[in-house]
Amino acid sequence: MKRYSNINVYDAAKKRIEYIFDEFETIAVSFSGGKDSGVVLNMAVDEARKSGKRFTAIFIDLEAFYKVTIEYVEKMFSNNRDVLDPLWICLPMESPNALSYFSPTWTWWEEGKEDIWVREMPKNEWVINLSNHKFEFYKPGMSFEKFTPLLNEWLAKTGSAAILLGLRAEESLNRYRAINDNKSTYKGLQWSTQINKAYSFSPIYDWTVEDIWTYNGKFRKEYNKLYDLFYQAGASIHKMRVDEPFGNEAKAGLNLFRVIEPNTWAKVANRVSGANFGNIYSGNKIMSTKYTLPEGHSWESFTKFLLETLPEDLANHYKRKFIKFKKVIDASPNIDTEDDVLTWRRMALCIIKNDYTCKGLSFSVTKDMSERGKYLVEKYRGL
Repeated sequence: MKRYSNINVYDAAKKRIEYIFDEFETIAVSFSGGKDSGVVLNMAVDEARKSGKRFTAIFIDLEAFYKVTIEYVEKMFSNNRDVLDPLWICLPMESPNALSYFSPTWTWWEEGKEDIWVREMPKNEWVINLSNHKFEFYKPGMSFEKFTPLLNEWLAKTGSAAILLGLRAEESLNRYRAINDNKSTYKGLQWSTQINKAYSFSPIYDWTVEDIWTYNGKFRKEYNKLYDLFYQAGASIHKMRVDEPFGNEAKAGLNLFRVIEPNTWAKVANRVSGANFGNIYSGNKIMSTKYTLPEGHSWESFTKFLLETLPEDLANHYKRKFIKFKKVIDASPNIDTEDDVLTWRRMALCIIKNDYTCKGLSFSVTKDMSERGKYLVEKYRGL
């Protein structure tokens, strides 16, 4: 494990979690079933037993999960009921589908599509779905990005709340920015972020992936055995992700879905437009950031060519995003020719990777995008 001058990252994270339990009455862990949030959940369980406090564990079920991941979540919740109160959320939410130009979004647990759901609705006592939820802020089909901050606010309705995340700076530049950018924090702690009365904390922000597995092995903690299957399938420990499989970050692992759980894969391929295409081509340069320019094109001319090949509605969607992005770039005092080339390249890659939300340009899902996504799905459903 990485060490500071007089403390290693495990002891540092332990002190951070102890501090949070001392400071807050309402505490929740955002748990995805992955390795990072699994460590945070295990450490929170240990601290809760020591301090005599309870906390909430939140699992947002994205429907298209591996069976082994669901078994792990059930085990973590069942084995730790003495200190945690589960929220197993199975509400329809919209998410990007980076695998299809004609269905750029999909909605997990969508009403009316029960016959093609990847899994049946869980039957355990903790499940929150359309029939029993008490979230006045929830709107069917809202995006995950809109739901989570509102859920945090809901948790803080009786006072300030601490939300523990399994976010690590090593995972990506965006995650590093989330920790280091200028923001409102809790008492100046850089690994915290304030959103009204709720505060998110990243107690393992400075851990490496090696630290994660050292912790699990040294303390014999429960972890998602899907990672063992990933390893057996030849995946690097740095490339293993437990996530919904149709976004830009996770689509490279689609081929593992087919290998590890073929029965689940058959349902996944039937559930989301383009899933099998993603399985076939996710490792190919057509889905990669390593794409090279066709002969005779600049990145600017190639971007414009790609826009001409898209359905009109989708092309207009990207044009609106690109115009907004260019205005931001052009307003920068540090822009130069090299940056301009990079800008056009990023726009081209958004189209090539079918990055509908333009996360590659630092955009997120908006209400307008959500509505247009639904319109495109309906328009091209019969093609």
